[in-house]
Parts: sequence; C-alpha cells; structure tokens
Amino acid sequence: MHIETLLLPPGDGVPNHPRLPLRIYRRIMTAEGRAFDARAFERRFDHHRWPPDWRGGVYDYHHYHTTAHEVLGVSRGAASLELGGPAGIRIDVEAGDALLLPAGTGHRCVEAGADFQVVGAYPQGQHWDIVRTPPDAAIRARILAVPDPDHDPVTGAPFRAE
Repeated sequence: MHIETLLLPPGDGVPNHPRLPLRIYRRIMTAEGRAFDARAFERRFDHHRWPPDWRGGVYDYHHYHTTAHEVLGVSRGAASLELGGPAGIRIDVEAGDALLLPAGTGHRCVEAGADFQVVGAYPQGQHWDIVRTPPDAAIRARILAVPDPDHDPVTGAPFRAE
C-alpha cells in the first residue's frame, strides 16, 4: 500500500480543511493479494472505529461535509474525482484505493465506469451533512470543531495530523 498526503488550500466555493491533509491510499490488498472489495473495506473501517454507512457512487457536484470526516473505499470499478473544488486536483481511483477526506474537503465525481462503487464511512459518533454553498465563518468554525479521529480508518494506527 502506498499513501499520499496533500494539504489542499481553500478552493473556489469549498473551504477544504485548514490543518488536516487529504490522504490517498493506493493498492490496498487482502491477505490473498486481491484488491479490497466492499465487505473487506467495511470490516476494516469498522474494526478501526469508522462504522461503514453506505455503498454507492460519489455525487457529480462539488460538495463537502462540515460535521464529519469521511473515508471512501473504492470497492469496484474506476473513476476520476475532483478534490478541493473546481480549481483543485483531479485524481483517478480504482478498486482497492481509498481516500480520507477531512471535514471541509470538496469532492465530486467527474467520470466513472458503470460498475464504480465506494464504501463510505465516518468516525464513530460523527454524522455527515452535505454542503454545497461557499463557506462563511460559521461553516469554517463547524469544520474546525470536528474532532480528529482516534484511528486512521485504513491502517488502524493512532491518528495524527501530518
């Protein structure tokens, strides 16, 4: 597994997190050498105290969450995602990859195969919202009030800001 981190600056209409970087986990494999599937992601996330919440795609419009951090495990297919807002970065993901999106991180799906699926999970006790409006002071304060998770959802290591 390879982990990339990137602290995204505020974007056009999205705040991004001012302190916590986006994490991209590439090629997460099972003990048998296969890319993770939905059940494997759900078990791992749940074991690390990020209860899985849903399976599906990623919305095709820019949005962010102000009340929870989010992890997405790509359980099937491939997609191109835009992270950090319209002027952010575009990345390609495929089955076996995962993304940790700190609260405030803008994201949307640009294009995806018909079989694309992710597993979404949030730290225990955090509940997600969907925000599409430009951030104001109250939104920024709400994002900063979201506590850091106890554990990394993928590695299980104690969470620490990079």
